[in-house]
Amino acid sequence: MNLDDCRALDRADPLRDLRAQFTLPADVIYLDGNSLGVLPAAAPARIAAVVAEEWGQGLIRSWNSASWFDLPQRLGDKLARLIGAAPGEVVCTDSTSINLYKVLFAATSQVLEYGDDARRTVVSERSNFPTDLYIAESLCRERGFTLRLIDSVDALPTALTAEVAVLMLTHVNYRTGAMHDMKAVTAAAHAVGALTVWDLAHSAGAVPVALNDSDADYAIGCGYKYLNGGPGAPAFVWVHTRHAGRFEQPLSGWWGHAAPFEFTPHYRPAPGVGRYLCGTQPIVSLSALECGLDTVLAAEAFDGEAGAMSALRTKSLALTDAFIALVEARCPGRFTLVTPRDHAQRGSQVCLALQDAASASAYAIVQALIARGVIGDFRAGDAQVPDILRFGFTPLYLRFEDVWQSVEHLVQVLESEEWKRPEFNRKNAVT
Repeated sequence: MNLDDCRALDRADPLRDLRAQFTLPADVIYLDGNSLGVLPAAAPARIAAVVAEEWGQGLIRSWNSASWFDLPQRLGDKLARLIGAAPGEVVCTDSTSINLYKVLFAATSQVLEYGDDARRTVVSERSNFPTDLYIAESLCRERGFTLRLIDSVDALPTALTAEVAVLMLTHVNYRTGAMHDMKAVTAAAHAVGALTVWDLAHSAGAVPVALNDSDADYAIGCGYKYLNGGPGAPAFVWVHTRHAGRFEQPLSGWWGHAAPFEFTPHYRPAPGVGRYLCGTQPIVSLSALECGLDTVLAAEAFDGEAGAMSALRTKSLALTDAFIALVEARCPGRFTLVTPRDHAQRGSQVCLALQDAASASAYAIVQALIARGVIGDFRAGDAQVPDILRFGFTPLYLRFEDVWQSVEHLVQVLESEEWKRPEFNRKNAVT
């Protein structure tokens, strides 16, 4: 594959016009949408309208006239189309961590209500995103449960015992890009009587997700990665209908009340997933998130019957396949592919590790690429995974030419040993 081949693929790409939905800096190849999505072109005007018109002129009337009050549910219905959920099953609210606490509390409450004294274990992966583990560790300590960590999915068959109350997993691993088979894993958990909690932070807007078809129990995720909702964008909660109206979450704020404007002194939870709301919602942030959701849903026009994610997944796999092939052809012997090669096990990112970690610094290589305008990121290794160079591929705005150019820059950084420069080896507080 050469540059002309990549340009030909771009000309034939049915999604190529979706790139115009975004404000992209000149001379930047952005391969970090798996950490923070880019700015939707419609967002600045929408945010300005919310502030100047709906807040500035409508004032408190905008809760009704601008439909502010319904925003978490309206956005939830849009998001449901991307994660295999039905209308009325998702709300956009709070942060991923807070929502994880809510659903873990609800899931463990089910076990406590059933009175199964032996079922007091929450299972997760040691390589799960640390915040998920911190939240689970805190909740387990408070509720008398034990958090058990496994080193790989291969250990699941032996880890799923009669003592397991909840299996908590991130669908696509944040560091490696490895993707679980949600349907098979959920079935295995249910076979031993355990509930499933899925973190979709690296899945929503990136890969097809089928929550209802997989018979999952609970799911949460963020709005600022592949959904392009902006830094710190509100997250989301999905709860299967068989659980949604039966168990309460612990943060019983007025917004999740069955009749919030009755202002009664005692809490009565709203029906369904509405009870997973808590306090007054961040309207400006939710409005920005809606712009991001609309950029992803625009792909429905290219594969409407199958949904937006089918068309996006086809291009995502083609982009990541091309990147892997070019790196292996042009940087022979330098990198090991950490991300699974198998499409069924791969998210929308590619992670590389140096074959000889003593020969170069993965961190410094990433910094040298960023200085050239190729923005990926670095993740430090541990006992299971080495230091990695991580590249996210968002098919809404990335081109095949971007793939070729990013590998060309990588080749030049390696050949010139540019990564040895002192400024690329001083670690920043945020990387």
